[in-house]
Amino acid sequence: MTVLPDDGLELAAEFPDVSHEQWQRLVAGVLRKSGKDVEGAQAEEALSTALEDGLRTRPLYSAHDAAPDPGLPGFAPFVRGSRAEGNTVGGWDVRQRHTTADGATVLADLENGVTSLWLAVGEGGIPVSSLGGALDGVYLDLAPVVLDAGLEVEPAARELLRLYEERGVAKDAARGNLGADPLGHEARTGQSYDFSPVAALARLCAEEYPGLRTLTVDALPYHEAGGSAAQELGCSLATGVAYLRELTEAGLSVEQACAQLEFRYAATADQFLTIAKLRAARRLWARVAEVCGAPGAGAQLQHAVTSPVMMTRRDPWVNMLRTTIATLAAGAGGADSVTVLPFDHALGLPDAFARRIARNTSTILIEESHLARVIDPAGGSWYVERLTDELAQAGWEFFQRIERGGGLATVLRSGQLGQDLTETWQARSGRLAKRREPITGVSEFPHLAEKPVERKPAPEQSSGGLPRVRRDEAYEELRARSDAHLAATGSRPRIFLAALGPAAAHTARLTFASNLFQAGGIEAVTEGTFEDSGATEVCLCSSDALYEEEAATVTAELKAAGASHVFLAGRPGQYPGVDAYVFAGCDAVAVLSATLDRMGVS
Repeated sequence: MTVLPDDGLELAAEFPDVSHEQWQRLVAGVLRKSGKDVEGAQAEEALSTALEDGLRTRPLYSAHDAAPDPGLPGFAPFVRGSRAEGNTVGGWDVRQRHTTADGATVLADLENGVTSLWLAVGEGGIPVSSLGGALDGVYLDLAPVVLDAGLEVEPAARELLRLYEERGVAKDAARGNLGADPLGHEARTGQSYDFSPVAALARLCAEEYPGLRTLTVDALPYHEAGGSAAQELGCSLATGVAYLRELTEAGLSVEQACAQLEFRYAATADQFLTIAKLRAARRLWARVAEVCGAPGAGAQLQHAVTSPVMMTRRDPWVNMLRTTIATLAAGAGGADSVTVLPFDHALGLPDAFARRIARNTSTILIEESHLARVIDPAGGSWYVERLTDELAQAGWEFFQRIERGGGLATVLRSGQLGQDLTETWQARSGRLAKRREPITGVSEFPHLAEKPVERKPAPEQSSGGLPRVRRDEAYEELRARSDAHLAATGSRPRIFLAALGPAAAHTARLTFASNLFQAGGIEAVTEGTFEDSGATEVCLCSSDALYEEEAATVTAELKAAGASHVFLAGRPGQYPGVDAYVFAGCDAVAVLSATLDRMGVS
């Protein structure tokens, strides 16, 4: 602990106070050197970063950036945590997902750090009749079980309750969630199911199983359809409110109904946005409970899952870095349970190594980094508090929009929600295509010679509702075309990179062009001559000064030697013979797709 001196020494006493306007003038001076002539607030705006939902991250925050009082952990509005003790006692609940009835794998997880199970049951998962086998050897009074059974929620729930009774688990010792989520299932599949059996299970749990919840408010279908953080929050609130209406109509009190819900959110590699989203979600649900007349029941139980959207199939090892950041953000954001998807999740069934890395990610953050020892470690940050507030406002606005449209079921069935999510994804796809949002190992620093990682096929995912998107899908399609060409011809499509001048002049753009073309599965040849490269297209790489001197001549020579298309790495200019330009911010997907088309790569 730092002990402040008692001699009245102030370390900053000799430094004059600096105003925000002075800082802006200094920023303007630096920007002026880079060619941007802006002043005052415009200078600060030039360094700001646009986020989704109309939000912006500014370069500097101060005590003047007011945000509502977040309160204290365990007290409304629960921004700083749903429980007073947070996760300090033993860390967050480490929850692992299983889709097959492999009891040995389940036990291996529980014996090595996993503290609860998330089981996909029914179609595309573990058969209801095999649930007992999957849980063979599991101490059901110690390991909470969360089901995800879709249309088979009632038989799956009854089977789990039967197992509790058969194995002598006291009703007050049962922990977990029966996993009913009619609206989430409809979002996934387009199929709805009757709420009456769910209401009956909720009454049973409320009366006899105090540690069991009945419903999951799953926001992942909206995240996986391309939704933003605010849209994810708005959909979760609309779903939660719809379930509150159904449960209270079935005879439960508002307090009992709130106690039957668990909320599931995506944790992404955008660390601060994830932290703010989880904090905002708790604040918003506390507001819903308050409006419903049960302010003391507004503590949201949260389950964070590392985002499937961010998982890549190429260079999947990088997924370990993505899930580590996402897990850190989920823990710092106060999630009660965290599921880390294995790094090979997008490829099929995870192997033992991938599952080990997934569970150890939480273990290292809890046991070695001591992340759970501090409640709400990001709290008090001017940036995080402001981002939490802005995201909460945006999420609440989207929730109100859904409610004005008649509720989640109505906007889902009308197609309005799908259209909203699609528009958000299209905007993000544009940033991905232009590499404004880079994907390491895919759109940046791809490795064409990597050995493919192969896994057994995973059970087919439910479909028929909202689409499932991935950040890498556009580049994956390009790489697949290249792979097919390699299989058919024995070589990948090639482009020759013509470096002009000394290394100091061409290295930066040579590296840029190499990365860009390899992102589309096009091998970049940098050695030898164009004639020896086996390529039909060329990209010139050098400095602007050398382009002025040599670009026209070299282009003419290359075309005389058989080059059918000549690129130039740099901003578009007036260079005779050059057919196209590649530069930072160009539409890489469009450029690469057109290039493969010209090369005859189908």
